Amino acid sequence: MTDNLKNIELRYQELEARLAANETYSDPELVSRLNREQKELEPLVTAYRSLRRAQSDLAGAEELLSDPEMRELAQQELSQAKEDIERLEHEIKVLLLPRDPNDGKNVIMEIRAGVGGEESALFAHSLTRMYAMYAEKRGWRVETNSASETELGGVKEISFTIEGDGAWSRLKFESGVHRVQRVPETESGGRVHTSTVTVAVLPEMETVDVEINPADVEMQVFRSSGAGGQHINKTSSAVRLIHKPTGTVVECQQERSQFQNREKAMRLLASILYDREQERIESEYGENRRSQVGSGMRNERIRTYNFPQGRLTDHRVGLTLYKLDGVMDGELDEVIDALVADHQARLLAQGG
Repeated sequence: MTDNLKNIELRYQELEARLAANETYSDPELVSRLNREQKELEPLVTAYRSLRRAQSDLAGAEELLSDPEMRELAQQELSQAKEDIERLEHEIKVLLLPRDPNDGKNVIMEIRAGVGGEESALFAHSLTRMYAMYAEKRGWRVETNSASETELGGVKEISFTIEGDGAWSRLKFESGVHRVQRVPETESGGRVHTSTVTVAVLPEMETVDVEINPADVEMQVFRSSGAGGQHINKTSSAVRLIHKPTGTVVECQQERSQFQNREKAMRLLASILYDREQERIESEYGENRRSQVGSGMRNERIRTYNFPQGRLTDHRVGLTLYKLDGVMDGELDEVIDALVADHQARLLAQGG
């Protein structure tokens, strides 16, 4: 591992030198690529340099132990250096784990009402709001691709894109069945009902990332529906794409031009086809593969939201929080941090 870290630091120093050279800035694309690589290596190089300092402090403290007057101070420094070394070695192991190639991508989220009728649709709306508020706290941008709403303000199904640094790396664990236990507003007897909502999280793929034969895609145009002022229903700008080999249907009606809607719909189609291919690969590799990439199966119950008790339980990591109101207002970091830590621990246990 030490040789690997030395080579990474040398590469980081090379990047610094190239970015400091005036001739580099004649090529903006090169500058962007070098900056991106430097940013990826920086946390690891910083941790490695801190580790070397801690190891030096340890050696210095061990030398001082022979001096009776400095022994007490040396023991304190020795203890601190050992603690720092242990922490930094673990941090470096995590940073050296294989990187998910999609971690830099935006996210497409699909939320669908499941068991529970209108109450399920209302909770689907609540989850949509929760993710939108979380995205806002992280400085991410949310764009709706398509939505089907109920008369009472619920959501039968919705597709939206979240754009921003780290969106996939944070949200990829949200796929699965979300269960809610609460008293519906329409329930006069005060009984707690259990409903479910299905969440799918896909990395947003560019059409060049997934091979799609244009002859396999049928495009239909129609008039947008819903809020939007005078533009709505006056032009056929909404786009529906049908992938004939798989029967996959996607829609986009949020943009004002047919061209923009088609472009977004093609990215959505590419993301769905990519996700299905990943599921096929996972099923071939079996349980070992799923444990490595983290289970995202959509039929898996991953979380329960119990409103009478103000309790959230994530069943995958055994996490229980009694701060449901905050979670529903987008305070998801504590939940996601636990999922990320569990994923990293499993990778480390498997030797990366």
